[in-house]
Amino acid sequence: MRYNIAVIEGDGIGPEIVGSAIEVMKKVGERFGHEFVFNKYLAGGNAIDKTGEPLPKETVEGCLNSDSVLLGAVGGPKWDKLPGNVRPEKALLGIRKALGLYTNIRPAKLYDCLKDSCPLRSDIATGGVDLVIMRELIGGCYFGERGRKDDGNTAYDTEQYSRYEVERIARQAFELARKRSKRVISIDKANVLESSRLWRETVHEIAKEYPDVTVTDMLVDNAAMQLIKNPSQFDVIVTNNIFGDILSDEASQLTGSIGLLSSASLGDGTRGMYEPIHGSAPDIAGQDIANPLATILSAALMLRLSFDLDEEANAIERAVERVLDKGYRTGDIAKKGEKALKCSEMTKVVIENL
Repeated sequence: MRYNIAVIEGDGIGPEIVGSAIEVMKKVGERFGHEFVFNKYLAGGNAIDKTGEPLPKETVEGCLNSDSVLLGAVGGPKWDKLPGNVRPEKALLGIRKALGLYTNIRPAKLYDCLKDSCPLRSDIATGGVDLVIMRELIGGCYFGERGRKDDGNTAYDTEQYSRYEVERIARQAFELARKRSKRVISIDKANVLESSRLWRETVHEIAKEYPDVTVTDMLVDNAAMQLIKNPSQFDVIVTNNIFGDILSDEASQLTGSIGLLSSASLGDGTRGMYEPIHGSAPDIAGQDIANPLATILSAALMLRLSFDLDEEANAIERAVERVLDKGYRTGDIAKKGEKALKCSEMTKVVIENL
């Protein structure tokens, strides 16, 4: 099979980690008889530097004409003082909107061999972490009405959801739960926010379509605490845009490093955008020391969720786990005295273990 993939390297370490994922995908293609065609496009800070805008029209068209999108990371201090409507991060919001990607899937798994790297007490870490956060991606205050008034001295961002927006991500959460442990925890702030009360009502309406799945409500402040206190109670989490953004970064630290966490952004079709959840890390860009595993695992998600290539995705995930079990580490997960592999070296050993 032939698959066309739009590649957005982005800024900072983006080109390095995306390059790693492409190498792994090429090897998978050779082994399983697939052809992956990679077409590069600009977005983020480098697009601003070269075209004057964070998301050129050509990039949007390229993504729309692709089977899926592989993204590195965008942004950095160089562009922090630009107005909000032309900052690098605007590219991410624009791609999500253009492709109709309303669900962000962020798995967080603590590998047995990395339990010593987990910041939690050993008795809590022993219970394990294996959860998925389903974050609504194109609604809420990130996309609501915003602005300033009173001569710029008052700012506002509007949190707003329609019943339809909640219904569609709730269904995706319940469908995923059916493939896992059949448990969903819906996170909101229904004791204060009207938008959260609609969220909770709607999730429970959709739950009636899935009588085999258990749904539990949890307030976001309690959820932030419970992720630290007892992370093993979570399996599938569904929540809004801003809560999911924050909680997924918290969950990432339970795995030992944010450099291990992949993500997928999906809509109603099979085309998605796949990226690591970490940022562009401009302080280490160009040094070949970034951890490529989150991006490699994001490529595995693409194979599974967009291309229905489960065997190929499993091969990548098993290779990553074998590499970690053998003690290979990049600098972000290496303990004192352990050798830290370069980005290119880690990529090589993953390919060798496919």
